[in-house]
Amino acid sequence: MNRFLKNTFALLVLLMMGCKVMAQKFATHQVKHGETLESIAKQYQVTPYNILTYNKEITSGQELTPNTILVIPLQGPSENTGEVPVTTGEDIEEPGELATQEEPIGFTSHRVRRKETLYGIAKQYDITEEDIKRYNQDLYSAQLKKRMVLRIPKYREIDPNDPNDPGNFDMYTVAPKETRWSIAHKNGITLDSLLTLNPELSRTSDYLREGQELKIPKKPGGMIEEQETQLYISYTVPPKMNFYQLKQQFGIDYDEVVRLNPEIVERNGLKEGMVIRLPEQKLDPGEINTDNYIFYEVKPKQTLFSLTRKLGLSYKELILLNPDLQNGLDAGMVLKLPKEQTGNFEVRNALVLDKIDLLDSVNIENRPKVMFLLPFRLDRLDLGDRESVASAIEKRNDVRLSLGLYSGALIALDSIAELGISVDVKTFDNQLNLNTTKEILGRENLSDLNAIFGPLDGPSLKEVAIRAAGNRVPVIAPIRVQSDISLPNVFFSYTPVEVLRERMLTYMDTLVTDQHIVIIADEKHKPVQNFILQRFPNADTLEIKKEEKSIGIDLEKLAELLTEEKDNWVFVETDDFRLVSSVSSILNSSNTEEIKVRMFTTNKNRAFENEVVSVSHLSNLNFTYPSVHREVGGNAFVKRYQKRFGSAPDRFAVRGFDIMYDLLLKLAYRNDLFVISQIIGETEYNGNKFSYEKDAASGYFNQSSYIISYDDMQIKEIKP
Repeated sequence: MNRFLKNTFALLVLLMMGCKVMAQKFATHQVKHGETLESIAKQYQVTPYNILTYNKEITSGQELTPNTILVIPLQGPSENTGEVPVTTGEDIEEPGELATQEEPIGFTSHRVRRKETLYGIAKQYDITEEDIKRYNQDLYSAQLKKRMVLRIPKYREIDPNDPNDPGNFDMYTVAPKETRWSIAHKNGITLDSLLTLNPELSRTSDYLREGQELKIPKKPGGMIEEQETQLYISYTVPPKMNFYQLKQQFGIDYDEVVRLNPEIVERNGLKEGMVIRLPEQKLDPGEINTDNYIFYEVKPKQTLFSLTRKLGLSYKELILLNPDLQNGLDAGMVLKLPKEQTGNFEVRNALVLDKIDLLDSVNIENRPKVMFLLPFRLDRLDLGDRESVASAIEKRNDVRLSLGLYSGALIALDSIAELGISVDVKTFDNQLNLNTTKEILGRENLSDLNAIFGPLDGPSLKEVAIRAAGNRVPVIAPIRVQSDISLPNVFFSYTPVEVLRERMLTYMDTLVTDQHIVIIADEKHKPVQNFILQRFPNADTLEIKKEEKSIGIDLEKLAELLTEEKDNWVFVETDDFRLVSSVSSILNSSNTEEIKVRMFTTNKNRAFENEVVSVSHLSNLNFTYPSVHREVGGNAFVKRYQKRFGSAPDRFAVRGFDIMYDLLLKLAYRNDLFVISQIIGETEYNGNKFSYEKDAASGYFNQSSYIISYDDMQIKEIKP
């Protein structure tokens, strides 16, 4: 009964929280020249803290850039509690009921002419003499003089038809191939603002559905159809600029410039440093999409200089693509780049991801909490008998794999501690048993964890993922494992075979010119053969001869296929070590001065590692394949491992270190693996690299891999 009440209470709390989010109302405000965070806050009767809460791209004390669109909460989060109070339509004051604006929203300059008086200037600008003195304090003790330049405060006029009034939004329909970043860029808002206005959008996925409707702020000047043909930019007038040059540069006549900028008449023409509004050339609604552009979200503390170097574009090229940059660079801005642009970045789903140096970005205030759940099988080991333990480890793959992963992870924990990061660790032996796994989960508080490493078996992984999902805890699968249900919080660190195969064939696309391609695949791998034929339709195939105790190929038919005129590149697709041994031996004997043969596969499984397969034959054939991992030399990790454990690390220990070090660095950078995986590019360590991509159906899958080749009795990485 107590448990029922507890669950019911938790559900009610969630419902109340959901109601608060749904009840929150917003306005938008387009920043004008000279406005400050404080003046805007006072204008809407909120605090600067309220505005900063919903506009993460600006910081306290930062000078606001004209034309930036801010999301204004009509009743913001309390500075003391952080709660979002419920706001009903009856709580909103009508525009005409707002208190008189006491702080200026901006300033203009006035050069005093001969015989002008303070009274006359005040009347000219519809303000009081005291207003002028307040912002020109020399006038308290000195007389008005000719050529004196005064700061004239500008106050907001209360207009009941103001298009920036609360609730003034448009609904935007997502077009084909549009992304969050392209929509944010097209509408001149930040990604953070788009997410704030549309809380139903997932924070852990970038998914958008064609036809989905999103709320966007309405810009001054009419309905959305009108806005799409009437976009504006802010332009700072350079020295010696005149109306003729403006028309040459922007194609806009004198009358239109003056209509949009009446202050030009007040100041007797264009003046250096004046910020004016100019119409921006209309972009086709379908032009800004993933077919034509990639997108980049500006990060805090970036400069135009660092941005041009990173993106490989000049300042002029960036401005042509993103005219708003003329108003300054702000964190959260979404920039569009040419589709084919390359640079010091990685592109995923049309979004440019930063290659962040995690070592230089850790926050020692973060203290990750991690659970290890691996099958050490202590129930099967007699720890008092060293010989029997050694024998059991040698015979049991699950124990050897667990100890390898865990020993490497321990070195990662030592390394992360040297960076000043404390990690809370809990380690459990789930004994490769689902019931034991359930028992451990039943007595542990998963909500305290930042990640779970393991388990290795499918049923236990499924159980852990389902239990951890309720607490939004990521689960790291260190080896290849499959699930029959969706596990959205699992990070599958072992790159899927399908991704490896595609990577291999993409690499082959760059190599193949006129080579003769032959495919040898057993019956089980006929779909793979067909997949390769789609890429290389002129390839030949060779049937497998399978008898009761042997499997191989027809030597005469192979001899007919191999040619002296071209290099012969042979794909071998099987998981039968006997076929691998037979084919590699035959191909090796066929590889002569007259006939050149090279061997490939799209999936190097255990069959290729069997002891009956000759490494010498594979080396002679320059055997090439895609791989999740690469060989590791005598680097700092290897030396550290040898010093602690007295032996060289196997590939499982290398993998354990790389997975755990990557996980801890990411958690130390931002204590939320779901968020960090959306914004960071590929990471690489000793023998493994990681680039997680969210699958619409289930979990995060590693997309990274290597191309490996046997060469001169060594296994080497090929860098395409």
